[in-house]
Amino acid sequence: MKEINNMTSIALGRHDVVVGVDTHKDEHVAVALDGLGGRLDELAIAAKPHGYAELLAWADRLGAVVTFGVEGTGSYGSGLARFLRRHGRRVVEVSRPPRKGVRRLSGKSDTIDAEHAAREVLAGKATATPKLADGIVEAIRLTKIARDTAVKAHSQAMITLKATLVTATDDLRSELEPLTDFKLIQACAALDTSGDVAVTPWEWSSSCAV
Repeated sequence: MKEINNMTSIALGRHDVVVGVDTHKDEHVAVALDGLGGRLDELAIAAKPHGYAELLAWADRLGAVVTFGVEGTGSYGSGLARFLRRHGRRVVEVSRPPRKGVRRLSGKSDTIDAEHAAREVLAGKATATPKLADGIVEAIRLTKIARDTAVKAHSQAMITLKATLVTATDDLRSELEPLTDFKLIQACAALDTSGDVAVTPWEWSSSCAV
């Protein structure tokens, strides 16, 4: 395997191989080019460890693999990128082709996108090393995702709860609407919900107060 930092700084030969990979949740599609830009082969694999191993073995059979250009290394391609780097392969991140321009001229298919990724690497346009997606940075990212999800769920729940107050009785609305979110949740949780399920909590609360 040739170690290179810039595809344009070294002349590749017919026996060198560059692989582009279009990634998805369940399946990845790869296209291999030789060092002169000739199309060698294509392969679809399952987005699982055994599929990654199949891709690596397939690429090695085609020649001396120089680089893997992988789309979506921060999402669907993260597992493949980690696998390849663990096996000592050079991986670069390739941006998906814009919907206007390349995709409009070439069409849209997984194979076309994979070949586009390989040609971006071969042309020296894709050189970014993907993030490892591990360690303290990844832990912080996952923690932030969990927090953002919880905040969004809390906000949506409060919007829904306050919207239901519109149908409450006048007395109950005047009692609940001035409350803070925390006290409103406590007050609603304390409402008596026993009795006829066809009766709303507001109606039941009002009948109990009579």
